[in-house]
Amino acid sequence: MTSAFPQRDTAVGGYLEPIRAGGAVLWRTGAGGATEVVLIRRPERGDWTLPKGKLKNGEHPLTGAVREVEEETGLTPLMGRRLPPQHYLKDGWPKQVEWWAATPDLPGGEIDYKPNEEVELVEWVPVAEARDRLTYDHDVQVLDNFRAGPAVTVPVILLRHLSAGDKRAWSGSDLLRPLDGAGRSDALALSRVLGAYGSPRVVSSAAARCTESVLPYTVEHDVPMRTERAFTVREGSEYDVEEAREEFGRIIAEGRPTVVCTHGELIPKLMSAALTRLGAPVTQQLGLRKGSFWVVHVEPSGGTLAGVERHALRG
Repeated sequence: MTSAFPQRDTAVGGYLEPIRAGGAVLWRTGAGGATEVVLIRRPERGDWTLPKGKLKNGEHPLTGAVREVEEETGLTPLMGRRLPPQHYLKDGWPKQVEWWAATPDLPGGEIDYKPNEEVELVEWVPVAEARDRLTYDHDVQVLDNFRAGPAVTVPVILLRHLSAGDKRAWSGSDLLRPLDGAGRSDALALSRVLGAYGSPRVVSSAAARCTESVLPYTVEHDVPMRTERAFTVREGSEYDVEEAREEFGRIIAEGRPTVVCTHGELIPKLMSAALTRLGAPVTQQLGLRKGSFWVVHVEPSGGTLAGVERHALRG
């Protein structure tokens, strides 16, 4: 097996901005109980590879990966845990591909794809056979990374609310301070990004700026939202840290896909408690900018950590 990181992954003379791409190991449990993954065959290259493609300018890697997998397979992926990115040279220029494990959004994942000049075959292949069929070593490494961790995972998303303007310019109750124009616009973009994980329920701070941040997502994806006092920063920046930590711990233990929207003051405390609870190291950089979010991937029992990723709304 060759390394996914060759001795030289950029051109002589210095750094080159990499081509950015995204893709997914799309998997299902086959009729015989074996794990199967989707492979595609490209006629121009005569190769077998995993579905992936280049991101558009300004496109979030999550939505870009979903779009590319849909275009190349006809299947809509629901993103699971993140896999390590791959770096290699493409025609002498460095390429960086972001990868996720994913399942088809419809049960069974039956393929209904019309061949074209870019992709002539889309097949479900048993994972062991897929490893032998793949043309490129870097794709084999992605598949091995998928096989090294749990296939079934649950996302718990910890989101900091969107922009609500200057607190000092608001004369009413801080609980009622709404999103500003930028925040309302970003709420629409956020809905599309969160949709990459399917339709997790929402548990939100009761503050208007939090509920408004996730409102477009709840409407577009038809998911329930409840407000939670423990995640609400009240007048005078008042909140109960232990109550918030306990509630976030209960959500993780339930093992249900969930978006938690809260305030910047609470984010580091909740993440620190969650990582400690799951037996993971705690990074020093736990804070988030407005509109950014952590995704904690756990096994369905809620007791085992499968991965952690962080995203800014703009990718």
